[in-house]
Amino acid sequence: MNKDTIAVGLDIGTTKIVVMIGRKNEYGKLEILGVGKSKSLGVHRGVVNNITQTIQSIQQAVLEAENNSNYKIHDVVVGIAGQHIRSIQHSDYISRSNAEEVIGDADIEKLIGQVHKLAMLPGEEIIHVLPQEFKIDGQSEIKEPIGMYGGRLESSFHVVVGQAASIRNLGRCIKSSGLELSGLTLEPLASADAVLSQDEKEAGVALVDIGGGTTDLAVFKDGIIRHTAVIPFGGNVITEDIKEGCSIIEKQAELLKVKFGSAWPGENKDNEIVSIPGLRGREPKEISLKNLSKIIHARVVEIIEQVYAEIKLYGHEESKKKLIAGIVLTGGGAELKHIKQLVEYITGMDTRIGYPNEHLAGDSHEELSSPIYATAVGLVMNSIRNNTKSATPLLELKKIEEEQNYFEAKQAEPEETEDKQQNNTVVESSESKVRKSFFDKYIEKIKEFLDNAE
Repeated sequence: MNKDTIAVGLDIGTTKIVVMIGRKNEYGKLEILGVGKSKSLGVHRGVVNNITQTIQSIQQAVLEAENNSNYKIHDVVVGIAGQHIRSIQHSDYISRSNAEEVIGDADIEKLIGQVHKLAMLPGEEIIHVLPQEFKIDGQSEIKEPIGMYGGRLESSFHVVVGQAASIRNLGRCIKSSGLELSGLTLEPLASADAVLSQDEKEAGVALVDIGGGTTDLAVFKDGIIRHTAVIPFGGNVITEDIKEGCSIIEKQAELLKVKFGSAWPGENKDNEIVSIPGLRGREPKEISLKNLSKIIHARVVEIIEQVYAEIKLYGHEESKKKLIAGIVLTGGGAELKHIKQLVEYITGMDTRIGYPNEHLAGDSHEELSSPIYATAVGLVMNSIRNNTKSATPLLELKKIEEEQNYFEAKQAEPEETEDKQQNNTVVESSESKVRKSFFDKYIEKIKEFLDNAE
């Protein structure tokens, strides 16, 4: 692992935008160097619907993260979600010219590249091609085909698809914020990296990330992703229901939900009442906590039932596909009181709340181990795996700038010596350290796609 790897994750949510800078410490844990957070304006149900406001929110979060960490951010791994995401199962194969040669990375790449050429519906783009099990010359259930012999290599794939326009808009926001896009990851996959253990993925688990605008689902079995879905409801619709049901403003509805809300109405007694200040000198409003819980309960049940329908669609009721590790809840919605009990009651599956603290260094700020930051932590982990240098210490940048100024002044002098030419080379190599090259063919493909789309 490259010690200089500085990773940056950008989580563009419906309610908040989080920029997180991190690196791995000597114990293999994630050390968070800085976090920036801003209110998300211009995003609805995970999809950008106002470019200018989204750019402002991103820049605000980036600035805060840079000030907190003393690092300058160059590029980011971005999470993608939203109601336009769908997934399909697909099988494909390649015939190898020489069956006597062992199967290598190039063969796998060729097979994945073939899937990337799949004809999609108009306006759709493939985001992820995730191989599941491989087959070599009819021999099935092969998890790792590299190093084996065979003429026909086939595999089943989980293909994640999204609207090209939404991806393009996201790319435009990042570019206009002065950043490069170094990776694009489906948000439930990033959250899964942060909160699930390998044992859970092997046993079978459904990760449910309840965000502000959407609820994301990722199902794992035998260590492989089996099903993904995005449900276009999240914490915001609960707030909206409270606002309408109690005739109060949105800010008060959100506060009520966070401070007094419960997904289980039986918990509150009839005489438990909270008083809300009236608007502009009007009388204060008295709201029964039992009624509040009933409103929350009705909407949460609806969200959970849709999630459970997706889990059934995967085939959880078949004995071979049973999710032994049950459900893991994460995201801001997982902090709602008694939601764990309600999920267990509706689905009959074991449930726990997923915190990203397992991967964080021991001295990390307590706030960062909240389920709210699960996606951001997962995106940083994704960036670390790609050995990116997404940010540079401000001191190093200053030093490079001084060197540059010095050699520019030297260049203005009439005589150019051999020594000076060597020194110029040193500066160029320092600069090239700052500029990050794209590490992955897949990312080049996305960049090319975004450029062509402009």
